[in-house]
Amino acid sequence: MSKGMQWYWSRIKCMSPAEIGYRVRKTAYMQSQKIGFFTATNIPEMELNDRLNNFIFASDKINAQLYLKSADAIIAGDFDIFAHKHSNMGSIPEWNKDLKSGITAPLVFGKTLNYRDFSLVGDIKYLWEPNRHLQLVVIAQAYKLSGRKYYLDALLAQLNSWFDQCPYQLGANWTSSLELGIRLINWSLVWQLIGGIKSEIFNSEEGKKFRTRWLNFIFQHCHFIHGHLSGYSSANNHLIGEVAGLFVATITWPFWEVCDSWRGVSRVILEREVLQQNAKDGVNLEQAVSYQQFVLDFLLISALAGKRNNISFSDDYWKMLAKMMEYLSSIMDVNGNVPMIGDADDGYVFSLSQEKNWCPYRSLLATGAVIFGRDDFYEKAKCIDDKTLWLMGNEASEKSKLFKKPVTSSIKQEFAVGGYYVLGCEFESPNEIKLVVDCGPLGYQGIAAHGHADALAFTLNLHGKEFLVDPGTYAYHTQKKWRDYFRGTSAHNTIRVDEADQSVSGGNFMWLRKAKSVCETWNSSDKIDHFVGNHNGYTRFSDGVTHQRQITLDKTERKIVVLDTLSCKRSHKIECFWHFSEDCKLELLGNTVKAYNSGVELVLEVEDDESSLVLVHGDETRPLGWVSRSYDVKVASTVAVLSRKIEGTSHIKTIIYCS
Repeated sequence: MSKGMQWYWSRIKCMSPAEIGYRVRKTAYMQSQKIGFFTATNIPEMELNDRLNNFIFASDKINAQLYLKSADAIIAGDFDIFAHKHSNMGSIPEWNKDLKSGITAPLVFGKTLNYRDFSLVGDIKYLWEPNRHLQLVVIAQAYKLSGRKYYLDALLAQLNSWFDQCPYQLGANWTSSLELGIRLINWSLVWQLIGGIKSEIFNSEEGKKFRTRWLNFIFQHCHFIHGHLSGYSSANNHLIGEVAGLFVATITWPFWEVCDSWRGVSRVILEREVLQQNAKDGVNLEQAVSYQQFVLDFLLISALAGKRNNISFSDDYWKMLAKMMEYLSSIMDVNGNVPMIGDADDGYVFSLSQEKNWCPYRSLLATGAVIFGRDDFYEKAKCIDDKTLWLMGNEASEKSKLFKKPVTSSIKQEFAVGGYYVLGCEFESPNEIKLVVDCGPLGYQGIAAHGHADALAFTLNLHGKEFLVDPGTYAYHTQKKWRDYFRGTSAHNTIRVDEADQSVSGGNFMWLRKAKSVCETWNSSDKIDHFVGNHNGYTRFSDGVTHQRQITLDKTERKIVVLDTLSCKRSHKIECFWHFSEDCKLELLGNTVKAYNSGVELVLEVEDDESSLVLVHGDETRPLGWVSRSYDVKVASTVAVLSRKIEGTSHIKTIIYCS
């Protein structure tokens, strides 16, 4: 069986009979569209009105020069796309070309284009990213802040070139409804910033033709999304992003009769999915921190657009947004570091800030502070950032004057439904210890697409410095070796048995057999935090290997004791991995590791005479010893690896002394 057929067979095995029937119907619909049925080639008549349904605002607190400088670079074709810094897109980009590989995707019917085929489209992430049009919003911001027609002319040229090169239903930019949803949100922001239907860009005859052309593409985007909503095991962040784009579009451009229906459908789905895709304690069920912020932006922009246009979302909806922010606040350390749990692809719905060292997580907390009046969110955010100013306007500036520093920390330590536990002490102080342990599901739905095989792994930060880290993601559709490594068990601070991952992969975004984690004990007091958990990932072995991990933090002694217990009947090789931040300097003395990061020291000591401890740094072959802070970028780091043979019930005790 070919690799392609193996993937399809594995995918089918993850589906229920109902999902198989659904996909058969969707395939028939897609094929009908390919031959001309159920399409939006004939655009209904528009009923234009000049009401500007704004939900973003320019503030006099914003440094205009940052946006003018960035916009000028974008117009010249100079902006970053993942690992390609200062990519030369040209003033008129080639929208169907992956700049990394140089491959141009063919203009065939988009829904049948295999975007996973590198030889056909290159790295689809590099192709899709500029087509989301976040960069066009920067040009529109520059216009809003300066009033210079130069920026309007640039927008007209870039959008017209996109319309020329990306005809309806053809090519890589018409394959994924999520991409269309993100593009619609950014087009909405552009539309608002340039003045809506009253914009001077539409004053000339050429401008009027451009307006009609743009609106036609907007209608086709909405029609496409409505007809190709993600369902069943694909109904993860994609579905939320699709309906968020549809909802925002029908508020921004309510010019067709069908908009009321589309708006109603998208709002109902948003209300349903905000509760279905997030645990009751606010953890996004994809088990990926980066996707938590991604989904939050979709949910926030929809709710804000609705609120400012007299379309209300339920109290439960808003409460879930607050809970999602509480989770991010709780796992964030005193210096704003957030663990890189699960998949991450540097995906943003929109990017309203050009500030140096802007942090998406702190930004969400700043916005949440304004919306919910949360002093604790503001304390973690440190300031009101530009994105929050664009979203909240003068309300952000006025409310920021009222925030007070909380007397006590509001860190929540137990997320039992989502499966995360925060051990630590002296939270929000320079002496903070923060340990985040993963005892949650592998991922969401049948394929658990964005989860990593990281059961019972944990991260550890001291004094706001990262020591034991989750190394990140690095690759998606390409570079299989690295995709497998970064999502595999050996790339996490946990135990691997017989060089096998805890869960069994069926492809880049699919797990066929999923390890289940269970928390047995959780206690937290002024003196001790104590966690006990286990997972069943290796019970698939003939002798049913089990792994239990106990973690105890003595807050007085600032000492962490990790006791791993493995039970089996035959001989196995086990490895325990300790991934240190790339900023750490390490010394190995027997079975003791000393780590230093910016003047802070940690000592990790293994109490086991049968084990050997070695340091591995940037090994390309295995691979092992890497950290990826952003998509397609990795740097060498050091991993302490404990190896030994076990038979029967075995214990490994590791003591971590925190300075």
